[in-house]
Amino acid sequence: MLKKVVNRLKRKVRVRSKISWTELRPRLSIYRSNLSIYAQIIDDVTWKTLCSSSDLAIKANWTKSQKATLVWEDIANKAKSINITNVVFDRWGFAYHWRVKALADWAKKWGLQF
Repeated sequence: MLKKVVNRLKRKVRVRSKISWTELRPRLSIYRSNLSIYAQIIDDVTWKTLCSSSDLAIKANWTKSQKATLVWEDIANKAKSINITNVVFDRWGFAYHWRVKALADWAKKWGLQF
């Protein structure tokens, strides 16, 4: 179990060292736990969170992927309201499949560009 966490943190450092963000392209940070998924758009120049969303408020018996799409719709609406169209995708070292991929696909569908 510990090796799994250490490997993810190594991937996180490696991925984050390769992405570059500016004030024109804030960072879309995705974090997923076993039960929930969180998304936030962060301006790293001023160290401020511009908008955030999570599936903690969703009480329905939906699958995790369905909850991820609802989180994405919420964060996309918030991003459009503050005129954000270009972001840098930060997946926190998680593999690009299942819920992380569902969020990225919905992001592209709603008009955000990576």
